[in-house]
Amino acid sequence: MSITRSMLEIVDKELARHGVTSLKRLKVRIGELTAVEPEALRFCFEACLEGTPHEGALLDIEDVPLLGRCVDCSAEFRMEYILQACPECEGVSVAKTNGHELDIVSMEAE
Repeated sequence: MSITRSMLEIVDKELARHGVTSLKRLKVRIGELTAVEPEALRFCFEACLEGTPHEGALLDIEDVPLLGRCVDCSAEFRMEYILQACPECEGVSVAKTNGHELDIVSMEAE
């Protein structure tokens, strides 16, 4: 719930900056490593909007998978585990390149 409230504070500030009051659609990007459950976020979003000018706004969620890049051979791959060897060279120095995002991508308002 606190993540949703923080997102909506950002949304309200941005809407006020542009002189609009009603959110219609919010698109967010959620990385696999954030431990944010998309359906829980959707539930909290709808609950937080009840009785506000934003009630009925849609939430679009883009799931971002955990991706890694091998430090040794530069192979990029989908990681199934947080600690995973490179599938190309079996190197163990793997940098996580995606999967930790929690971003507001866009919003539509009137």
